[in-house]
Amino acid sequence: MERLQAAIEKARKQRGKPASQNPRRTQQKTPSASPQNLTMWESLPEADFKREKLHRNRVLAFEGGQESAPFDMLRTRMLQQAKQHGWKRIAIVSPHSNCGKSTMAANLGFSLARQRDTYSIVLDFDLRRAGLTKILEQHSDFGMSDVIKRKADFADAAKRYGPNVAFGINTGAKVNNPSEILQSSQTSGVLSEISATYEPDIMLFDMPPLMASDDNFGFLKNVDCALILVAAEKTPMSQIDVAERHVSELTNVMGIILNKCRYPSKAHGYEYDYY
Repeated sequence: MERLQAAIEKARKQRGKPASQNPRRTQQKTPSASPQNLTMWESLPEADFKREKLHRNRVLAFEGGQESAPFDMLRTRMLQQAKQHGWKRIAIVSPHSNCGKSTMAANLGFSLARQRDTYSIVLDFDLRRAGLTKILEQHSDFGMSDVIKRKADFADAAKRYGPNVAFGINTGAKVNNPSEILQSSQTSGVLSEISATYEPDIMLFDMPPLMASDDNFGFLKNVDCALILVAAEKTPMSQIDVAERHVSELTNVMGIILNKCRYPSKAHGYEYDYY
């Protein structure tokens, strides 16, 4: 734990640098009451989420309440950081698989839905595993790879929850050359088009594990910052150090989240250390 605390302190100091010293891309727009083109949001197909399925997949923020408290706390801190720095695009990454990254993205999406003055888009950009799509258990004839390749519109791969959150999902079918797709200049253009059309205040990206492929290294330049999710008792300090260094070379490090702590509590075995 002492080594983990040292890593957190190191990242906290880096995050504290003035914006003028950090060359990463930043957005100047702060969250607005609503996008100008509300009809585009209203036209998105509405998702049919099943409470039992979501709870089985550990999506505890669906209905709010005590079980949602850790995710609501993280959501609020995340929004505060985003507003302070003018960040809108936030990637969720992990050094390796099974850190709970996709589960976190799903829970944050439902937690953001209760912030009615914030419009959010949560995208499944793990084209190899489609973890977020599997957790949500939603079906689509088109996926985010089709949207990036302009074979479909975002609305064809989107599921709306409430008036202000949209999930971009995948089909679950194998995607050829996911790394090349995410690194292409076309990806940047498509994201800009989605931003211009729907005017989201926040865009969350569920990304593949950092050490599983080179998918992140070509893509993270398209986001404003990244949250690094690590698993207690599973993620070695060496991997935390490497992940923090790699991410900081590509974008801003918003924070490190320690997930899956095994402490006696009523929070279903989850505790979060956020800075």
